[in-house]
Amino acid sequence: MSHPQRPPSARGSALVVVLFALVQAATVGGCSDEASGTKGTPEPGDWSYGRPMRLALGGNGAIALRDAASDAVTFALAATPVVARTFTANKNGVGVLTFSHVDLVEDALIPGAVQVSADGKTAQQLFASATSDRKAALEATVDGEHGTVFRLQTSGKADSWVIPIACDAAASFYGFGEQYNAVDQRGEAFELLVNEQGNGRDGSGGISVGDAHSTYFPMPTWLDARGFGVHFDGYHRVRVDLCKADADLATIEVIGATTIAWRVLHGPTPLAVVRQLGDLLGRPKPPPAWAWGLWIGVQGGRDKVLGEADALEAAGIPTAALWAQDWGGIRKNLDGGFGVHYVWKPDETLIADPAQALYPDFGGLTKTLHTRGYKFLVYANPFIPKEIQSERFEAMATAGLLVKNADGTVYEDALVPNLPQKDGHPDFGNPATVPFVSEQLAAIIRTWGVDGWMHDFGEWVPADGQHHDGSDPIQRRNSFPVDWNRAVRLAADKERPDNDFAWISRSGHSGVQRFAQIHWVGDQETTWSSLDGLPTVVPALLNLGLAGQPFVTHDIAGFAKGTPSTKELWMRWTELGAFTPVMRTHEGADKLNNWNWDKDAETTAHFRRYTFVHCALRGLFSTLAEEAGVSSAPLLRAMVLSDPDDPAARGLADQFMIGDALLIAPVLQQGATTRTLYLPAGSWWDVWTGQKVEGGRTLTVPAPLGTIPVFGKHRDWPELRDAETTVDAASCRS
Repeated sequence: MSHPQRPPSARGSALVVVLFALVQAATVGGCSDEASGTKGTPEPGDWSYGRPMRLALGGNGAIALRDAASDAVTFALAATPVVARTFTANKNGVGVLTFSHVDLVEDALIPGAVQVSADGKTAQQLFASATSDRKAALEATVDGEHGTVFRLQTSGKADSWVIPIACDAAASFYGFGEQYNAVDQRGEAFELLVNEQGNGRDGSGGISVGDAHSTYFPMPTWLDARGFGVHFDGYHRVRVDLCKADADLATIEVIGATTIAWRVLHGPTPLAVVRQLGDLLGRPKPPPAWAWGLWIGVQGGRDKVLGEADALEAAGIPTAALWAQDWGGIRKNLDGGFGVHYVWKPDETLIADPAQALYPDFGGLTKTLHTRGYKFLVYANPFIPKEIQSERFEAMATAGLLVKNADGTVYEDALVPNLPQKDGHPDFGNPATVPFVSEQLAAIIRTWGVDGWMHDFGEWVPADGQHHDGSDPIQRRNSFPVDWNRAVRLAADKERPDNDFAWISRSGHSGVQRFAQIHWVGDQETTWSSLDGLPTVVPALLNLGLAGQPFVTHDIAGFAKGTPSTKELWMRWTELGAFTPVMRTHEGADKLNNWNWDKDAETTAHFRRYTFVHCALRGLFSTLAEEAGVSSAPLLRAMVLSDPDDPAARGLADQFMIGDALLIAPVLQQGATTRTLYLPAGSWWDVWTGQKVEGGRTLTVPAPLGTIPVFGKHRDWPELRDAETTVDAASCRS
């Protein structure tokens, strides 16, 4: 299994024995710095990686990190047992995979004495069961380059190990990857496993029905508003309880591991933690400049694409890119909506008579659009259909590049969303698979000249598949998106070394940041639902930023087929889209009934206006993107990043900052004509009126349909309210 993140420094298999001896010695005759009344100080050095920290005891007597200057505790373990669990794990679902643990037996490993070095750089502790032979040894090391590394070595068979973490009154838990409900997850309990977001999110179960925490991009990582972060290494399935069952205790349960490692990133600010996470896991290259222009989703064939370009030009809507997800041909979904064929080439190559294709002379279409000044993007996902991609399927099967059944035959999945076809899955446990897939993707760019694509899926790895290297298929579920994005990164770098290529990815986990470029927040329903509609977009965008993915987007106005999108929903989603780095439309699964930019004159005028507003932000987005390339600082920032010391601001998940320049409060409720928002302390300017407003308070502002509340920090932004008359349309397309 590939692990792109840097592992903690290895200690070898003898660590448990050594630590047992150390801790037993400390128990017999030793004492920690804290117990003896002395306080260790950090060794001289530049300590450029965050604030100086030292290991010591917390007020509860467990290992804690203390700020070397203030002596305040930041991260602390709880003075409770490490718990070993054995159980039978029952799986349910396919796209959304859930587990129930039955026949659960818990074994509490009692903590022994803590040994802390005199300089506060290392600490050790032994845990032992009173009823079994299970033991665990914890070592913590302050590392000026990588934060503080904790490593728990375990002995004695168990299906999972539960790490207890102190949850004091000030503790907060921001992040955990792309979450749709909130930014601070305190009081929640959920599982971290790459899944479909869920076709429906009510928790009722089924092949691909999710719940409030089902996500394409989970990460066992969180940020505390006090200015530190925690990241658990690896791709194991993880369950968290964030002070829900016990208000004083958070637990991290890691399934299937014998060694559990995590890092505490020192900060000292939340934004510094995001940078440190990027230093650890990697960060995306900024997209090309044209990506900050408008992308229009269009389906229906060559004539429809060219007609869309004509209509946009006639309406005076400057457009940088068109993208066609149905370039491989239209497929009707079982529910009547429109889907795509899972192929990596245009439909003219897939039918007997190319003249009947939706996209005849596909390469010629690309050249025509380029001549007219448009970029052209398509679609790719990782499934390998046996029938429609038979040549690729057979080549990968023969080379051992597809996931197998236990009997060695190719795993042909009939439950993927490509019914009734049977699809294979790339086996990234074989080191030859990434190069093979990458070359296939490179051929798309090379052969048809496209400028990018939707890099879809990555979540449906079969839970009972067999991989070349014998790796756990559940862990493969979490690592697959990393390799899927590694393949396209290699292809893009090979074919477009000038970085003139853009793609949007759906799935992710730790380390995908090193390879991915832009993430979109998935297949929201075309509704106002707080479970799966427009209101879920903002938390998802902000949590991606906390996960070290600074470049984000979403579908205007949703994708999944629920009720058709309405005019009001489309206009409100457009307002949010204008203040998103990549402003991008999608016709959705129910494209014939969904609203669109050209449905009536009012909608077209609204869309044109906000396209120019978005264009006026291109310079800001470009500057922030260059900064993010070295700092991981998200372009769209949760308030906890900009105002971590303001309790009224930091937990907000329905408003955000663009850098430190603009506060955006999108209207997310149907029928609303006002918006209540919070302005942190300082001077702000209402962008649409030019009126100065003093912050440090909650206020309700007018927000009639067509107006999204936006406030400039420190200055007015007349360039936004006057964008439609002052912005050069040509500058919006390159």
